Amino acid sequence: MNDVVRADLFSEYCPSREVLKHVTSRWGVLLLVALMDGTHRFGELRRKVGGISEKMLAQTLHWLEQDGFVQRIAHPVVPPHVEYRLTPLGEQIGYKLGDLAAWIEGNLDGILAAQRKAAVAGLDQEAKSPLDGKSKGLVAE
Repeated sequence: MNDVVRADLFSEYCPSREVLKHVTSRWGVLLLVALMDGTHRFGELRRKVGGISEKMLAQTLHWLEQDGFVQRIAHPVVPPHVEYRLTPLGEQIGYKLGDLAAWIEGNLDGILAAQRKAAVAGLDQEAKSPLDGKSKGLVAE
């Protein structure tokens, strides 16, 4: 039986939404880009991706493995030796995310200037919502 699913990211119930969540999470993006330069052990990835906890690293690698982007290679030795590398599908998304990361880094000065300008103008996260005119978090339900 061939189960063909028509992907529609804009559909609330499309399974592609979960994949999107895994790939575009902060840790998903960083791990996929980090793995673009080859196979890494868990500890190497933890050191390479600053700020990630062991729990989030393990969870994100698990999600990316389930989605077919990362291959986990367990070598039968003591102590355990586990490595991670991108699959061909992971390499495809890794290139796209690498371009995104490079764009962000290349445009960071302009982005930070826009953030400073918005903060000065009172448009930061504590500002009123443009949709309802009320301060966020202060709406009585």
